[in-house]
Amino acid sequence: MGFLEDELCEVKKLCENVVPGSKLVSCVKTMVRAEIKRTEFKSVVICIQFPETYPSTPLLLELKSKTLSEKLLHGLTNVCEQEAKKYLGKAQVLNTIKFLRNFIDENPLCCCYDEINFLKKVLTDRDELKLKQKTSSVHLKAVNHSYFLNCRVVVPDDYPKAAIDIQDVSTNFSSAFNRHMVGQAREIARKCVEPPIKKKPNDPPFKPSPSLQKSVEFLIDCVKRLPSENCQFCKQRCFPSDPRQLEIDENSPKHIERVHCGHLFHQECFFAFMKQPPFGNKKCSACGARIFHFKWSLSDRLAEERWAHEQARERELQEVTDFFN
Repeated sequence: MGFLEDELCEVKKLCENVVPGSKLVSCVKTMVRAEIKRTEFKSVVICIQFPETYPSTPLLLELKSKTLSEKLLHGLTNVCEQEAKKYLGKAQVLNTIKFLRNFIDENPLCCCYDEINFLKKVLTDRDELKLKQKTSSVHLKAVNHSYFLNCRVVVPDDYPKAAIDIQDVSTNFSSAFNRHMVGQAREIARKCVEPPIKKKPNDPPFKPSPSLQKSVEFLIDCVKRLPSENCQFCKQRCFPSDPRQLEIDENSPKHIERVHCGHLFHQECFFAFMKQPPFGNKKCSACGARIFHFKWSLSDRLAEERWAHEQARERELQEVTDFFN
């Protein structure tokens, strides 16, 4: 047998034994085709053809995947071709397949390549997004003037079937906003992988979706937007320019409150707004959404009755004042 026949026999004999998660689909002179699978979403098919001058010239390669990014596959093809060139004059197939498997193992974030590139475009020069392949995590630093948020976003091995997790958070936002930002980001991630409890009749079957971009984009938006937001009642800036001046007492009139739609009030402004007419379906002046907040539990009827009582009392006091004057 010739060189190529001997190599093909070796590939048939060893490939599935020495390359974990590999499946040899075809192994003939016209094409070697192998599937390499670490998880459902970290799976790639390598198609190998032999040029006429093989093994003096490198293999002809094509990578395919239903889950990995096309841009990633294009770059990875070039890297695999460079790897094959290291073995000119020698058997290249098995070494190239091994290299591809090692790449998937050593780069667990390959399954969110497009999401990471999107997030990099959202950030500015002062922000940071560092990839830690060994721990399958992304380190985020988002900055807006004096305000910042740092965190580590862990991407599980079975992503995107499992949600990302947000850890090691440090920020100079108040505790209330820290709880909101991180809690809401985790909730966004959970909804990406868990079906709703109450399914609507016309909804399609639930499928898990990627959670990295949605969750991290929410965190970035909070850092970039909130410090510039005005109170929807007094129209003054809610966040001070110096984070050290933030009101941390959650019962203080100057404490910043975030209503359900995402817009802000000073606490005293929020109660003043909710206590004045019109009552019923109170709406945010910024977006028109109905206002909900856990610190306001009065029904519209009771709020209106209390307002009417206060108005009557003020009229009585005014009448007494007018009488003595």
